[in-house]
Amino acid sequence: MDHSSTADPGAGTAKSAAPKTRWYRQLYFWVLTAILVGILVGWLAPTFGIAMEPIGTTFVNSMKMLIGPIVFLTIVGGIASVADLKKVGMTGLKALTYFQVGTIFAMIFGLVAINIFRLGDGVNADAGSIKTSDSAAKLIDAGAKQEWWQFLTHIIPNSIAGPFVEGDILQIIFIAVVFGIALNAMGKVGAPVLDGVQRLTGVMFKILGFIMKAAPIGAFGAMAFAVGKYGVSSLTSMGGLIALFYVTSILFVVVILGSVMAFLKLNIFTMIRHLKEEYMIILGTSTAEPALPGLMRKLEHAGVKKETVGLVVPTGYSFNLDGAAIYLSLAALYIAQATNTDLTIGQQLGLLAVMLLTSKGAAGVAGGGFIALTATLTTIGTIPAAGIMLIFGIDKFMSECRALVNFTGNAVATLFIAWWDRTLDADRARRVFAGQTVEPIHGVSEGPAPALHEPAMAADRRPAYSESA
Repeated sequence: MDHSSTADPGAGTAKSAAPKTRWYRQLYFWVLTAILVGILVGWLAPTFGIAMEPIGTTFVNSMKMLIGPIVFLTIVGGIASVADLKKVGMTGLKALTYFQVGTIFAMIFGLVAINIFRLGDGVNADAGSIKTSDSAAKLIDAGAKQEWWQFLTHIIPNSIAGPFVEGDILQIIFIAVVFGIALNAMGKVGAPVLDGVQRLTGVMFKILGFIMKAAPIGAFGAMAFAVGKYGVSSLTSMGGLIALFYVTSILFVVVILGSVMAFLKLNIFTMIRHLKEEYMIILGTSTAEPALPGLMRKLEHAGVKKETVGLVVPTGYSFNLDGAAIYLSLAALYIAQATNTDLTIGQQLGLLAVMLLTSKGAAGVAGGGFIALTATLTTIGTIPAAGIMLIFGIDKFMSECRALVNFTGNAVATLFIAWWDRTLDADRARRVFAGQTVEPIHGVSEGPAPALHEPAMAADRRPAYSESA
């Protein structure tokens, strides 16, 4: 059953174009301004910029504290409210299939790019003489001990509360799925619990809306610290590799993800515009996690069923990392070239196969990109793991791009899985992405990123969604 048959009579009816909110009152404008100011502060006053670290980390932590509860409540509410649990299982299988195919395409993009331009040739780095910093040594050690199968055993938590304390999304998803299935099986007896879950979900998004008001301050602190600590010397010394990664990522978004959107008869650029607040937050904080709740809310409003959003988006944050996949393949081949390690096409394809497993093993782990890269190099054995020090200093300048591509890939994946399930209201999504005023579905509002000047409103009194230019 699609949204059009379950929404209120007025739902999905396009009205005239939304009234435009002045640009200087939009949240994304202030976040972008804060990012620019943070860059200047970190560049011109690095000591002061480094001192701004607590501001950025406090904002990110305040967002992360809500991610676990929101993911849990959304998945439970979605699964417990469906009539056929088999559909939920099929949705999960379709999502995992899509994630693997998307990851393969992303890795191939990285392999092709570094094989064409071969930026590592001529570096002639001696792996035996590469000095490893303490922080990098810990990641190398963690990667060397990482087994491809550990992500499977890691899914099951040691306690109910542990995943929420540690922020382990995979384990939270596991608990939520089991809880949602049990609640669904209780039938009418579980109805009061389901009602409570739905009400708590609204409360969590309301809290998120309050925290989002501080997004410009958080983005300023994070960006000032990053530029102040790492400077621009790394950027200039290895600008070619950074530029190649960015160009490859952009091409992947436009060509591959854009083709998927075109297949759905949607436009990827209008979708990106619709999610501009979330993109600004990711750009400022270098992580996609704070944007997860906003993505879930906006996709649901755009015509994707709640249970699909609740299952696909959080799972994609651990299994559908297109940006990280491009980075892993590109970085591994760069290290091989820089250390004069020749790899045949067959060996490169074998490297890709190993990455499909090791990348999942480091999902949700701090420094996961380097752990996955080290685990891959250790498993293959032909490329020296110490070679990651060649790119360690520029990782910060590529983290934003990885997070942005990961975020975009998960948005597209959710829309595709909804289409695959025949529950996507493509016409509604098209109009929402275009910025037209569309009536909310069952109280779904614009999500956690309203214009800064707008007062808080109760969910049942919130006006129709409007996405201003």
